Amino acid sequence: MAPGPAGPRDPGSVAPELPGLDLDPGHLPPRSRGVIALLEENCTVCMLCARECPDWCIYIESHKQTVPAPDSGRPRVRNVLDRFAIDFSLCMYCGICIEACPYDALFWAPEFGYPETGIAGLTHERDRLRDWMRTVPPPPAHDPGAPPPREAQAADPGAGAAGQAG
Repeated sequence: MAPGPAGPRDPGSVAPELPGLDLDPGHLPPRSRGVIALLEENCTVCMLCARECPDWCIYIESHKQTVPAPDSGRPRVRNVLDRFAIDFSLCMYCGICIEACPYDALFWAPEFGYPETGIAGLTHERDRLRDWMRTVPPPPAHDPGAPPPREAQAADPGAGAAGQAG
């Protein structure tokens, strides 16, 4: 094999007749994985994503804040998010954190270009994760031929029977 244009270790183009990879978010397959985006309003700092992560690449810091209850009730204590960061140099993009989040605070965003000059730059804080939320595509529409969800059937027993008969 003759060396490629970049030197003796570069084998050259393997298949020059194949088209280049199009990384435009509008042309990606529906279930493509890019980076993980954070919808901060939905995060309750439950730490499930960090505990379930097999790479331990999610860093969360929080503090407790007392919230006065209306009508002179007992004040409540809630967690306030101080830091949410993902180290993409450790992340293996498995999506377990997204599946583990019960509050839909994490989403796949179709971003592939986030180059950094050093490995420390691959730890992205919540500001950057929040910015990626604008690129998250809307969920796919429900299948029109599918039966109504069980919740809808339970809420309206007449509709469930009609949906099953047809």
